[in-house]
Amino acid sequence: MSAVEDRRDPSTAPPPRMQALARLPIFLALAGKRALVAGNGAPVAWKAELLAAAGAEVAVFAERPCEELRTITAKAPRAGITLQQRAWRIEDFAGAAVAVGGFEDAAEAARAAGVPVNVIDRPAYCDFSFGAIVNRSPLVIGISTDGAAPVFGQAIRARLETMIPRGFARWAEAARRWRQAVQSSGLSAPGRRRFWQAFAAFALSNPQREPAPADFDALLRRTEDQATAAEAGSITLVGAGPGDAELLTLRAVRALQSADVILIDDLLAPDILDVARREAKTVLVGKTDKQDEVALLIALAKAGRRVVRLKGAGPPTFGREEIAACRGAGLTIEVVPGVAAAADRSETERNTVERVSDRVKNSGRLAPIPETPLRACCGWPAARPARRARALRSTSRG
Repeated sequence: MSAVEDRRDPSTAPPPRMQALARLPIFLALAGKRALVAGNGAPVAWKAELLAAAGAEVAVFAERPCEELRTITAKAPRAGITLQQRAWRIEDFAGAAVAVGGFEDAAEAARAAGVPVNVIDRPAYCDFSFGAIVNRSPLVIGISTDGAAPVFGQAIRARLETMIPRGFARWAEAARRWRQAVQSSGLSAPGRRRFWQAFAAFALSNPQREPAPADFDALLRRTEDQATAAEAGSITLVGAGPGDAELLTLRAVRALQSADVILIDDLLAPDILDVARREAKTVLVGKTDKQDEVALLIALAKAGRRVVRLKGAGPPTFGREEIAACRGAGLTIEVVPGVAAAADRSETERNTVERVSDRVKNSGRLAPIPETPLRACCGWPAARPARRARALRSTSRG
């Protein structure tokens, strides 16, 4: 412990911006790397097949291999599977990227060699787990319950299989082929992001279509044609209805996912920002003077930002004067109405809104930065000092 003791009251420390994770979902690049599998039986064969499908050179050690192990060795899905009809030795783990064992002894040997290991059906001995997989490679979705409910994970996988078209695999592969061309197209960084947003929207609308060079050319032309207007920035006024993330409209979600800056009041649930673009900056305006708020909207949009003003706790009130002022500044403005809340709320509902407001203020997601103008925080023009926005934070979640 350091000589200077930290005497801060733990109760006043803001909570973490991300909830605890039971497992960190990572995706290993195993192509051409060695993987060791020790054991026998159908579960071992399944793990060996998964590793080979990911491109690993798999070495399986089994003294009396079952028929399923022999079958996958003869018909490996991608990379090779070598079957060694003997028990594993400690030196076999040398140079392996990962290891899978059918018994606990393999875990000790793997760790001694510095190799991360998975022991089948023994979560306590595992450095990593496989989970359930939805394969639309190169689009891959992994699902984990941390070993608590594998059947539940499989049920979620089955549901996702019915929701995600197999044609998405073709579009994900097209994205990989076109990425270098987009990088060298001359588009600015915001322009490239707009290209990929248009690409995603087109792919989602045409999952069974075979991606063609003509599609790439059309998307690139559309992005270039919109470049001038897009570089000038835009303003979207979004109603969040009662302030619940599950009641956002699809247009509202699309606006939040494309925003550079989000102006938000304190009558919204903290998780409403989970649907926003990760890189977006969020400004808590609260009871900022309306004139200054409009000035801030215009200043940010003129700096080339896509600005979203998110309002909750009832029907949004976007005055004609606000809209006229933004349009008078030569800016594109869009109004996205929210789900209308009941006009006559009960006392319970009013208390709920007040509690939500307190959760936003105390969540740590919008931690105040006292006396810090926007210009000093991120290079954007600030409102007048006396009416400056009350907080700024990044919604980046890693």
